[in-house]
Amino acid sequence: MISAKNISVNEYNPYYQTYIDALRVTELFDALNKCYEETLALLEHRTEEELLYRYGIDKWTIKEIIQHLIDAERILCYRALRFSRNDSTDLPGYDESWFVDYSNANNRTITDLLTEFHCVRSATRSLFQSFTDEMLLRTGNANKSEMSVRAAGIIIAGHHWHHLNVIKERYLNR
Repeated sequence: MISAKNISVNEYNPYYQTYIDALRVTELFDALNKCYEETLALLEHRTEEELLYRYGIDKWTIKEIIQHLIDAERILCYRALRFSRNDSTDLPGYDESWFVDYSNANNRTITDLLTEFHCVRSATRSLFQSFTDEMLLRTGNANKSEMSVRAAGIIIAGHHWHHLNVIKERYLNR
């Protein structure tokens, strides 16, 4: 079982603590399923106006947040895959704002975004189910900091819940 309770703070950069703290469920697969289901329930029937709302001039829309979640999950899975295979290459970071700026998220339908999100989440579950206990403990370097494979999974779920909280508090609660 992959659980946030079993992960040491030296398995990830302190930057990610906010995401780990945002977890409502500590077991990885339960967390991935619950935040996914909550996202669908929250967003499936939103109006285009709600999905394109920005609470500040430099803030993302809900569509852009969903695209950001998709992109970040893919990147963290790629890192986990490389680390699990004992790859010692120092992987680069990425600029999340730049990715969002060039994502075209606001011109996509919510159905299209959620379909892509479903595919990515399904692939994430499959990837993490394929890891042995030994693979989960392996570490690698990305963006000049060390991370374990299992921490990458927990960070995916916590990152998702962090942004789900932001959507609820700053976008839908106005």
